Amino acid sequence: MSGQLLPCNPQEITSLFLFEKLSPEQLGRLCAEGRVERFTAGPVYTEGDPATCFYVMIEGTVVLSRRVGGDDVEVSRTSQRGVYAGAMQAYLGDQVPQTYVNSMRVTEPTRFFVLPAQSFSNVMREWFPMAAHLLEGLFFGSRNTQRAVGQRERLLALGSLSAGLTHELNNPAAAAVRATATLRERVGKMRHKLAVIAQGGYSREAIADLIEIQERTVERVAKAPALSPLEASDREDELADWLDDHGIPEGWRLAPTFVQAGLDTDWLEQVAATVAEEILPAAVGWLNYTVETELLMDEIDDSTTRISHLVDAAKQYSQLDRAPHRVVDVHELLDSTLLMLSGKIGPRIKVVKDYDRSVPDVPAYPAELNQVWTNLVDNAVFAIGSTGRDGTLTVRTAREGDRLLVEFRDTGPGIPEDIRGRIFDPFFTTKPVGEGTGLGLDISWRIVVNKHHGSLHVESAPGDTRFQVLLPLTTPEPETPPETPPETSPEVAPGARPEARPEARPEARPEARPEARHGTTPGTETAEEPV
Repeated sequence: MSGQLLPCNPQEITSLFLFEKLSPEQLGRLCAEGRVERFTAGPVYTEGDPATCFYVMIEGTVVLSRRVGGDDVEVSRTSQRGVYAGAMQAYLGDQVPQTYVNSMRVTEPTRFFVLPAQSFSNVMREWFPMAAHLLEGLFFGSRNTQRAVGQRERLLALGSLSAGLTHELNNPAAAAVRATATLRERVGKMRHKLAVIAQGGYSREAIADLIEIQERTVERVAKAPALSPLEASDREDELADWLDDHGIPEGWRLAPTFVQAGLDTDWLEQVAATVAEEILPAAVGWLNYTVETELLMDEIDDSTTRISHLVDAAKQYSQLDRAPHRVVDVHELLDSTLLMLSGKIGPRIKVVKDYDRSVPDVPAYPAELNQVWTNLVDNAVFAIGSTGRDGTLTVRTAREGDRLLVEFRDTGPGIPEDIRGRIFDPFFTTKPVGEGTGLGLDISWRIVVNKHHGSLHVESAPGDTRFQVLLPLTTPEPETPPETPPETSPEVAPGARPEARPEARPEARPEARPEARHGTTPGTETAEEPV
C-alpha cells in the first residue's frame, strides 16, 4: 500500500531518535534517497511480502501483528514517535530471506519516513561498517546459539523424562517378575499337596468339601478389607494361637498370609467343621497355597496394570496418536505430566491436586501444553529442592470468567523482586551452570500467549510462588488479540528507546513481564526463532 507523498524536512527527521546524531550531509542523503509518506487508517504492508522499505513513524499510531495458525495476533500497538519496523534486516543482504515478518497497519492518519531497503543497507554499511559487522555476527550467533541450546534442552528434557519413566516402569515390572517366579513355586507345591491329599485315602465327599472351601476362600481373598497395622497384628496373633491349638505346625508363618487375604478365626472354624480332624493340617496347608496363589496373581495384576497406566500416561503426554489441535480435558494433561515427572518430584515433595472438575474442556494443542506443565513443575521442584526441606506443590484449576485458570504453587524461597521482571527472558536462569538453559519459561510464554491466546503471570513471595496460566474456554476470533508477548524481535515489535516503551499493554503485570525487551538493538532481537 502506498501513501500520500510529502516533502522531507531534515529538521523534522533529525528530531527522531534514530537520526539525532547524524550530520547535515547524512540527513540530506536520507531525504534525497527516502521520502515522507502519509497513510490513512488501514494496512501498510503484509507479512510475507518482499521487504522493500524501512519505516520510521513521525506521528500517528501503528499496530503490528503476526500470523499464528489461522489468526492475526496483535503483538504491539504504539503512538511513540520514532518507532521503526519493516526491512530491518536489509543490511544482511541475501543471507536471510528479505520479507516482512509481520504485518503493519495504522489506526489513524500516520506519517512515516520511508527509506528503501537497499538505501538502508547501503547507509548502514557505509556509515556504520563496524556496527553492521557486529550486528550481523550478533544476529547469526544468537540464532545459532539459541537453536543449539534449544536442541540441547529438548534432549535433556527427553533424557530426564526417559529416566523417570524407566524408573517408574522398573518397579512394577520387577514386582511382576518376582511374583511370577513365586507363583510358579506355589503352584508346584499346591500340586504336590493335592497329590498328598489324593493319596491319603480321603473320601470323595471330603475332597469335594475341600474344593468348596477353596472356592469360598478365593471369594474372601477378592473382598479382603484393608486393615490398619495394629488391627493386622492383633488378628495375626489370634490366627497363630488358633493354628497352634489345633496342632498345625508353623502357624506363625501361615497367619500373616491368611490375615492379608481377609481370613479370620471364624473362617478357620468353618474349615475345621467341614473336614475331618486328621486331614485338617493338610487342608489348611493346601488352602494356604491357594491364598498365596491368589495374592500373587493380584500382585501381578496390580503391577501390569500400573505398567499399562504408565504407558498410557506416556502416550497421553506425548500425544502421539492425537490431532495437534483439539478440545481437551486439562486435568488429563496435568495428571499425565505429574505421573511422568513423579520420579523427579520425589518423596520429599507433596503434590496436592486442587481440581475444579466442573470446568469445561478447552481448545488447545495438548502436546505443547504438556511442555508448559513440564517446565512449570520442573521449576517448582527445583525451587523447593533449593530450600533443603520438604515442600508442597499445589496444582489448582478454576474458572475465571471466560477463561480457565491453571495455577502451580510451590513453597520454595520465592523469586526476588529485582529479577522477577527478567524470568521470561530467553537464556535467563537462576539455576547453576549446566542445570538450566533459561529457555523453559520463554518457550512456555510463547506457547500460552502466542499459540493459545492466553496469559502467563507469576506472583511470588517467600514460601508462596504461583505461576498462573489462563486459557480461553473458546477459540478466539482472529480480531481478538491476546496479551502482547515479550518483545524479543524487531519483527514483532517496533523499535523504541528503553526509556520510551509503548504503553498499550493493559494486561501486563510488572512482576511478570520482562522489561528489557525493546527495539533498540536489532541484532539481539532478531535472533529468536518462532516456537
